[in-house]
Amino acid sequence: MHTEILDYEADGLAMQSHLYLDGEWSDRRPGVLVFPEAFGLGEHARSRAERLAELGYVTLACDLHGEGRVHDDLEAVMGLIGPLQKDPERTRARARGGLEALLGRPEVDAGRIAAIGYCFGGTMALELARSGIGIAGAVGFHSGLATAAPDDAKNISGKVLVCIGADDPGIDAAQRAAFEDEMRRGGVDWRMHLYGGVVHSFTNPDAARLGRPEFARYDAGADERSWNEMRAFFDEVFGPIH
Repeated sequence: MHTEILDYEADGLAMQSHLYLDGEWSDRRPGVLVFPEAFGLGEHARSRAERLAELGYVTLACDLHGEGRVHDDLEAVMGLIGPLQKDPERTRARARGGLEALLGRPEVDAGRIAAIGYCFGGTMALELARSGIGIAGAVGFHSGLATAAPDDAKNISGKVLVCIGADDPGIDAAQRAAFEDEMRRGGVDWRMHLYGGVVHSFTNPDAARLGRPEFARYDAGADERSWNEMRAFFDEVFGPIH
């Protein structure tokens, strides 16, 4: 497995993202951006990027806060994320920075790019799609679905998959319904998978460290199902990669 740090600037920040590339191929491969949870680019997102690279994709686990910073305090993190939620252009700028860095790699097929993300990272993947930049697909795992620019759904040209805990207190039925309406009005090819009895951060084995099991809790079943649903989604949007 080849790994390296890609340095670039986005939204005025010096980003340090992790590239993963498995083996040597003569053909260009699909590329996948992996956006992390709100705390920043930690082990969770990096491990998912590495798993995708093992499947044959070129992946970039993207920095969120600049200089590779990872935060521990939830209140402090929400103070950083709040302004991004109010200003989608800033969120999109950080996502585009990662996209441009990935597109700069000679191993990547520029016509086959997708973005996935976890928690706020899922929001980033969706905002990148809403920007109209032309990625083939966007996948959100326990991702915030709300946006300050819902009319921009009409710009989405790729397909959308979101995987949500049905009992996630941060992504309630009203937010899901608003997202469905947004996708319909935008004419988007979208799908949503709900997992009963599942709350936030269900893909992260370290979710218990937050100490709020009623809000964030790992669920092995939903983790596996959502991963497999993403793989099927990628087979659909990318076609064979070997």
